[in-house]
Amino acid sequence: MTMTMLVLISAFVGVAALVGGVATLFRGTTENVIEDRLGVLTGQNKKVAVEKDSTVIARPLDDVPTAIEEFVARFLNITLFLEQADIRIEPSKFLMISSGLATIGVIVVLASGVTPILIPLAAVGLGCLPFVYAAIMRRRRKKLFAKQLPDALELIGRALRAGHSLGSGFHLVASEMAEPISTEFGRCYEEQNLGIPMDEALESLADRVPNLDLRFFVTAVVLQRQTGGDLAEILDKIGNLIRERFKIWGQVQALTGEGRLSGVVLLALPPVLFAVMLKLNYEYVMLLFDDPLGKQMLAFAIVTQLIGAIVIKKIVNIKV
Repeated sequence: MTMTMLVLISAFVGVAALVGGVATLFRGTTENVIEDRLGVLTGQNKKVAVEKDSTVIARPLDDVPTAIEEFVARFLNITLFLEQADIRIEPSKFLMISSGLATIGVIVVLASGVTPILIPLAAVGLGCLPFVYAAIMRRRRKKLFAKQLPDALELIGRALRAGHSLGSGFHLVASEMAEPISTEFGRCYEEQNLGIPMDEALESLADRVPNLDLRFFVTAVVLQRQTGGDLAEILDKIGNLIRERFKIWGQVQALTGEGRLSGVVLLALPPVLFAVMLKLNYEYVMLLFDDPLGKQMLAFAIVTQLIGAIVIKKIVNIKV
């Protein structure tokens, strides 16, 4: 058993070193990034300045995407995903952590001597943990941003009534309010302060933060800059609209609380019962993995669980 563990650990270290070497080998040069940065600052390269994932000004000069990042970006923008979650780690390292956890899951299943059917489940389960953590942090940051947005709009409206410019209102939000809205509005302020048009900076802000109320704000500002009008009054109305919608959303959450709790209990009961029976009567539970009919029953149970989760979510998830 000791020799087997040493071989598995050596194989894991070798694979991790190989992945790290390949990622380093495929890293590009920083010359193009420096040229893009100078082009933006001199106004010669406007195309790069309005990229949807992030602007060149906000990235360090040595932040060059790897081949792995470019391949994954075709299916999932991990850079934007981690930025929205406020996780300051390179996407390549994030993927390596996920791959390492998946490998650890495979090693643990092999070392424990249980049925090999659990190998893909352990690999997928541990490999998805970084993504689950990032998704939770992203959702928490989005909710906090949405709660801060009405106060930020009122603060900008008061600044406009006091005679300040819109950019000064953004700077006031960045200096007076807490994270995460201070960072996002401060970044927007710095972008327009360095020469990027306000409309493009606002569009970049709306792309970084997927919030419908923020999109309303950006659209209102862009239209006001083109057609004119009292922007302070518009911001006050948007802020009041957001607060009223929060009240309605709270009432909906209270009315659907019983349904959400019932869904959690019904979805958690089969896995908990499976774990208890696995501890009490191991041979009885293994029939689900050894017997062909047991495998069919297990697959049917998993599918029905997923269908039930989707149905319950559709019932209790009322958009306001």
